[in-house]
Amino acid sequence: MTFFYKRVFPAIWFGFLILFIAVPLVSSGGRNATPPLPFFIAPVVMIIVGYFILKKLVFDLVDEVWDDGASLLIKNRGKEHRVAFSDIKNVSYSPFISPPRVTLSLRQPTIFGDEIAFNAPIRMVPFSRSPIVDDLIDRIDLARQKRA
Repeated sequence: MTFFYKRVFPAIWFGFLILFIAVPLVSSGGRNATPPLPFFIAPVVMIIVGYFILKKLVFDLVDEVWDDGASLLIKNRGKEHRVAFSDIKNVSYSPFISPPRVTLSLRQPTIFGDEIAFNAPIRMVPFSRSPIVDDLIDRIDLARQKRA
């Protein structure tokens, strides 16, 4: 679903809003009648607000995160980096936002920064905790205890 959230949904969102602006301009043709101002203000505001919401919740997501036993393999834009569980200082899980999100705070910055965010696995029961994420949190906690 990360591909959909990062690539497809923004294209649909911004494309629809640009189309919403363009149709009244084109449909007025050669007539001197201009569409009312709200036809332009509302979509422009939606583009600006949508961009900032997507920037905060979607554009910072990495493409893939794979569980590798005692570490996570993180892939984003053709780059890969492995993060050991013991190098993760905090795991934040937000199941009540769309897309559900997991954020890892790292002890040392990586090529992706000192925080890595990714989509939680999709659940059929909305607004419930993910057993996969809960298991990951427990295993990371265990690795941190062994490190100490």
